[in-house]
Amino acid sequence: MMRLYCLAAGLFGILFAAGAARADVGDPQVKTDHPWYPGELSCSTFDRLFKTQAELYRRVTGRTVDTDEDKVLASWYWRNLTYAHAIEGSCNYSGKGFVKSDYNREYWRGLFGSGFGLCYATHAQWAGEMELLLGHCRSRQAVVPGHTSHEVFLTGGAYGDGRWVLLDHDISTVIFSDDGSRLLSIREIKADFAKYTDPAFKPERQHGWRVGGLHDGDPKAYSELKSVGYEAGYYGPPPIVHLRAGETLRKYLQPGLEDGKAFVYWGLNYSAEGIRGPQRDRTWVNQPENMYKSTKGTGTSRGSRYGNAVYTYVPDFKGGSYKEGVIDEDDHHVTFEFYTPFVIACTPADRKKEGEGDLSVYEDGAKNGLVVLGKGIGPVRVSVDQGRTWKEAGPSVEGADLTDVVKGHTQYWIRFEASAKDLAETGLALRTVCQTNQALVPHLRDGKNRITFSAGGRGFLSAGPDVPQAEAHVVDGKFGSPSVTLELAPPRHEKAVCIYAMEHLASGSPPSDTVYQIECSTDGGRTWTPVVKDWKILRRGDEPDDFWSQSMCYGDAALDHVPGPVRVRFTNNGKRTISRAEAHLVYEAPSTGPIEITFAWKENGGPLKKESRLYPGTPGKEDSSWELPTGDKVETVWVEYKAR
Repeated sequence: MMRLYCLAAGLFGILFAAGAARADVGDPQVKTDHPWYPGELSCSTFDRLFKTQAELYRRVTGRTVDTDEDKVLASWYWRNLTYAHAIEGSCNYSGKGFVKSDYNREYWRGLFGSGFGLCYATHAQWAGEMELLLGHCRSRQAVVPGHTSHEVFLTGGAYGDGRWVLLDHDISTVIFSDDGSRLLSIREIKADFAKYTDPAFKPERQHGWRVGGLHDGDPKAYSELKSVGYEAGYYGPPPIVHLRAGETLRKYLQPGLEDGKAFVYWGLNYSAEGIRGPQRDRTWVNQPENMYKSTKGTGTSRGSRYGNAVYTYVPDFKGGSYKEGVIDEDDHHVTFEFYTPFVIACTPADRKKEGEGDLSVYEDGAKNGLVVLGKGIGPVRVSVDQGRTWKEAGPSVEGADLTDVVKGHTQYWIRFEASAKDLAETGLALRTVCQTNQALVPHLRDGKNRITFSAGGRGFLSAGPDVPQAEAHVVDGKFGSPSVTLELAPPRHEKAVCIYAMEHLASGSPPSDTVYQIECSTDGGRTWTPVVKDWKILRRGDEPDDFWSQSMCYGDAALDHVPGPVRVRFTNNGKRTISRAEAHLVYEAPSTGPIEITFAWKENGGPLKKESRLYPGTPGKEDSSWELPTGDKVETVWVEYKAR
């Protein structure tokens, strides 16, 4: 077979020969009719998320989301049920290593890749949702003694032209005025501190939302508004999964994988009940029915942990479908790409006592994140910076573990120093284990379950989020300056349909009047169109004496099925420094499928049960025809997506 190559933006694209069959599946998603945890298809875009939040809020409280207040309470309520307080691992965003890096500020990666974070992380990430829910610069991180809280700017009704109000999901607290007519700001709470922070003060004014939802003492943090951060986080691409023919994604709801003993995670090891990894005992996650109208808070329980997303890829070299994952090959090597919306996890070697900033997952000797299976494969190289540098993994033998190279990342390239013909005889398989949010894995319930499936027909690739990954795509300017341009190209000559972009800025304290621009070009820089136009940090209403001196500028733009490179240019008129930037290209994956969806569960603590359904992988409308009956006391164990 003749191979045709295209070099663009540092990426090799391989053209499929005419008539070659495809069996990959772009963006397969599932949801159930579970009342609390239906799964990713219910919340994987902001449109889906806002609809799910509104329906849940209306079902539980009887209220609609016609006002600013109800919109933010619906969002706050849902996040209390799906996101917990725990220490997640950092990624190498700065390029200076995990320990010296910033924490994750991106909305979807935090929500789907972890489902937990500390107060400053979750309230930064939440800015991405609030930007679309309320409008520009109508949310902010709010630093108080010993805690990073969150405020939003509400308008209409009792809020008139606008007021900042407390909206703190991390310690599950909103506080209403004496008569219950409106929410209060941190400074208003401080003005009558003892009264407003007392859960026993007029609980009826709270409309079912307990002050100190996790613990009575938590609201004592609102004694002072020390500083705020505008646009402290951002949103990137939605959580897209692109499965290649021969690839399976299995999502486990609980830690432990197949035998219940393989703990693979990316965060602090709390070792609660002998289970390694992140955990939170005071949370509404996994006890959602108890939050609304609670009179005593969460109490302590097993609470929230983490799930795992396990990719197993067996390339078909003899049939030719392996090309669906290839970005570069010749008669002497084959290079595969891997992108995930989750974070690649690990089983740390070190069991020492841990603390924040001293996580065992960062140490060498980790296992179970990426394992290469097969015999006689030959030398293997791995890159986590888009091919700029390679880690020599040495001669690959059955069970070679490359976790230390890829852990904490959301992408890698892996290069086998052998031809496809030679690899066909090795039994090559790749197993990549990621961490995911257990609350967003589709759950089954007792009785008859309605399963809904959809294939979005899309994939994505990224320049970033890590600086080394983004630097591989720089074609003009540089980080650490006021201007930089990145270039990406769809793999295998797919058609790009959307671009997501973000820049992390030294915006000043207080934020300057600088105007920021993000633009894209599909003709090599001859013409440019806006991704984000005339972005400024807008300051409204009551303000503290100090500010976080950085901010994010971010957004997305549709592309008209672009087959070639896309440039993304970041500039500003105030000579403000761009610390880092990232861009993500979403492309069409014209899949043919089919894809098999399998649920595994237990009833009354009994043996594992399984049921499967085969769907066409072609993009189309949601299919809700599957009815799956279960018995009593159902425990969902895993859900599997298999591209055939």
